[in-house]
Amino acid sequence: MTAKERIHELRTLLDQANYDYYVEAMPTMADSEYDTLLKELGSLEMEHPELHDPSSPTQRVGGEPVDGFQTVALAVPMQSIDNTYTLADLRTWYKKLGAEIKCTCDPKIDGVAISLRYENGVLVSGITRGDGEQGDDVTAQVKTIRSIPLRLRGETSEAPDVLEVRGEIFMPNESFDAINTQREIDGEQLFANARNATAGTLKSLDPKTVAKRKLAFLAHGKGEVQWENAPETWTAFVASIRKFGLPVSDKIQICESADAIETAIETFDSTRQVMGFAVDGMVVRCNSFALQEELGSTSKSPRWCIAFKYPAEQGLTKLLGVNWQVGKNGTLTPRATMDPIFLVGTTVQHATLHNIDELHRKDIRVGDTVVVEKAGEIIPQVVGVKECERDGSQVPIEAPSNCPVCDAPVEKEGPKLYCVNPECPAQFREKVKWFAARDQMNIDGLGDKVVDQLVDSGLVKHFADLYTLTSEDLLPLEGFAQKSADALVVAIEDSKTRGLARVISGVGIRLIGRATSKVIAREYADFAMLKQATAEEFLALDDFGQITAETLHKAIHSVQGKELFSRLAEVGVLLASSETRSADPIFDGKIIVITGTLEQWERKQLTEELEQRGAKVTSSVSVKTDIVIAGEKAGSKLKKAQDLGVEVWDEERLKVSLSG
Repeated sequence: MTAKERIHELRTLLDQANYDYYVEAMPTMADSEYDTLLKELGSLEMEHPELHDPSSPTQRVGGEPVDGFQTVALAVPMQSIDNTYTLADLRTWYKKLGAEIKCTCDPKIDGVAISLRYENGVLVSGITRGDGEQGDDVTAQVKTIRSIPLRLRGETSEAPDVLEVRGEIFMPNESFDAINTQREIDGEQLFANARNATAGTLKSLDPKTVAKRKLAFLAHGKGEVQWENAPETWTAFVASIRKFGLPVSDKIQICESADAIETAIETFDSTRQVMGFAVDGMVVRCNSFALQEELGSTSKSPRWCIAFKYPAEQGLTKLLGVNWQVGKNGTLTPRATMDPIFLVGTTVQHATLHNIDELHRKDIRVGDTVVVEKAGEIIPQVVGVKECERDGSQVPIEAPSNCPVCDAPVEKEGPKLYCVNPECPAQFREKVKWFAARDQMNIDGLGDKVVDQLVDSGLVKHFADLYTLTSEDLLPLEGFAQKSADALVVAIEDSKTRGLARVISGVGIRLIGRATSKVIAREYADFAMLKQATAEEFLALDDFGQITAETLHKAIHSVQGKELFSRLAEVGVLLASSETRSADPIFDGKIIVITGTLEQWERKQLTEELEQRGAKVTSSVSVKTDIVIAGEKAGSKLKKAQDLGVEVWDEERLKVSLSG
């Protein structure tokens, strides 16, 4: 046998072993044998570099450390899924579908979401969810995970042109326990739970570290797909990608009624603890992709699926005291300090008490024995008290009349308390942290501790002060050397060009988040135009209600609002769209859907071009759609457009319209 033949044989054997273990769940090769064959393959490949293949199993051991993570756009946004914790709410969601719709129930893995992109059968990227629209490129880390095929099984000609599979990277319990055991021996801090360990592992700049941690992957969704005769249902999609070698859950159940869904959820609850990895719920989704497109999404979540979360783990402890935290919009939130309690893999000493009305409704008192749980197994909260254990020493909790930070008066609005002082240091501190965060101005290096130092030292008293900082200002602060100080100054300077949407989101106007800010920036090209708009005009915007419209109008026309945006403009912060938008009568105001494979345009670039000309590009065809741009292999979206009588353009028509 020649070296070339042996290399091919070894690659085939090792790929088959991975498939048997991670897809078929029927191991056919011992770990020791796998390691021996992998070592032999590596030696042969070193002797014959001309036979190098980036999809070889040897590429999983990890290459050299990377310099850092590059943020890249996702071809199709990765939305979060709405949660429900009661079967009654689940039935309400199902009833809204309008009929007895066939759905699937799929275990919800508690891991890190990832988007894997295959082009012509070869893995080309692995991107984290990030903010849903862009994430970190962790391809080098992903390639070390044995359950993720580097090349799809079967003939290359059978593979889709583009296949984006969304799924969860997680750490099996066995791997997690082994890692924590070794960390304890080494005197290192233990990971709190498997999800934290997974996230920390993927953040490692050294792929070799990821390779050692034995992470795993299961598919749970799809992104961009360019695939002739693509499956029309989720179950058919799962069956197809399984044949390609992608691991999928073997617990997926098809349900044709609300009763069947409830039975599936209750049945799985008794077995989820023995899955070998963390599972915190069940995802229920419409099986038909056509129906998914018809139902569409809100700005945050798809309407065609929901996650049922199993009841959280609870425990009893003693409430030692309550302090009031002041948020970026002046909201006072009660925070419990308790005797430490271990819940869902972490030691909990603090928990949210929500608001003063909730405190009084539950009659929670300092000194009470309280019931604590983790909502969604993430956020600790006090859900009740053991009144039978009171001895008379417990102290009722009263609402503060003055802000605990600035001593300004506190006002009650509904169930919430607000500090009325807009110059409150606590509000400003939290607002700066929000302003600098990744989803807003994305200022690398401006973390919470740095913000605390800048505010405490008096260097930053206004958002605009960030843009006048020098390296000399930063050097006296803890943790700064010349290189890190210079880097932060550059990062702050770079953030000036983020654009109007991020600025509006970043300054922390009540009720105005990132999605709402993007709606505003699409309608108003710069702040000058925004100032001229009335509250009634804001009300006409997508997803705007009366309160949101009035809040935005008051915020930008208040004394503080005028000063805020004026000072930001003075230091050079861009208060206009970061992309030049020129209304084109052909496209302005049109709702457009792009589908199929385009030869002359990259989809993201075309989307940006159309949006700059005033169009709104969406992912679903509906009666509101004005134009569908259809390339090769357009599929179900083209058919739906034809059924609805929506105007369909080919690439030639698009080219003429763009150049006209």
